[in-house]
Amino acid sequence: MSQSTDIHIRIEGKAGRITLARPAALNALTYEMCLAIDAALITWAETPAVEMLILDAEGDKAFCSGGDIAEMYATGTAGDYSYGRKFWADEYRMNARMFDFPKPVASFLQGFTMGGGVGVGCHGSHRVVCETSQIAMPEVGIGLVPDVGGSLILARAPGRVGEYLGTTATRMGPGDAIFAGFADYYIPREAWGPLIETLCETGDWDEIDRSALPAPDSPLAALQPEIDAAFAGSTLRDILNLLHQTDGDFATETLKKLGRGAPLSVASAVELVHRARTRDDIRHALTQEYRFTARSMEKGDFLEGIRAAIIDKDKSPKWRHDALDAVGVADVSAMLLPLGADELKF
Repeated sequence: MSQSTDIHIRIEGKAGRITLARPAALNALTYEMCLAIDAALITWAETPAVEMLILDAEGDKAFCSGGDIAEMYATGTAGDYSYGRKFWADEYRMNARMFDFPKPVASFLQGFTMGGGVGVGCHGSHRVVCETSQIAMPEVGIGLVPDVGGSLILARAPGRVGEYLGTTATRMGPGDAIFAGFADYYIPREAWGPLIETLCETGDWDEIDRSALPAPDSPLAALQPEIDAAFAGSTLRDILNLLHQTDGDFATETLKKLGRGAPLSVASAVELVHRARTRDDIRHALTQEYRFTARSMEKGDFLEGIRAAIIDKDKSPKWRHDALDAVGVADVSAMLLPLGADELKF
């Protein structure tokens, strides 16, 4: 299997093991890493000796902080959108394969798990968090939308919590992640090494259940009544109206968080979560997400979002829409229209 320096893929005992190995880059996912994971999933689905899959990562700061977007920016600003589209299409196909993998998948999510990291670590059957875990879908802040199948996880969250998380980029600690459906088990970090050894030796994934402790408190759960009330609208404009009519810290704080995202992305994120909820199907969710991301360089705010956040680091993006309420229903529809011959294929 692949032994690139960025990722270690091997069989240990009864487990197929994938370890992300770019700790200095917070294990950000490169295109090559996506392809290597996909190849392992295809092979191991048919390998009887592999009884389960174990995903983990080197370092303490992050399981995976997202996709490696430097190359997308370089090619996109040169007017070449094909590299980004190819990256996303292949990544999304890998996300679907992870979601549908026919054997138990245990992921160990320390530190940051964000964006592309969610697509690798949060589609499995046994998602483990610890005291340092911070999970988020922060894509709207760089002119994208919650993707990698994240719109489906958001759609399955309790009430309207998914709309809230996808539009505000709120970070979830371990209790929140379990409450919102991004994780399943709370196991302190110090217990992970011995647990993974046992899993490789025995292939007995029930050991994860036996090792888990009660989930920590979820501040998000306490906010759910306010979230459900404010995010009940069918469009971003409805949500903004409800928030403007609501007094109190939650509304003020939420409007501030929403204001950090690209308006077109925030409005489209609401629609994507709603669409994912109507179908509850990973391929449908990824197809809708791809319609947006495939257009995001040319017709959206992705290149400007990357410039402001990562290249120039001036944190002053000039979005296409100057305010959240300036985005109309037609603007969102235009980003999510079918792509014809270019539609995502599985």
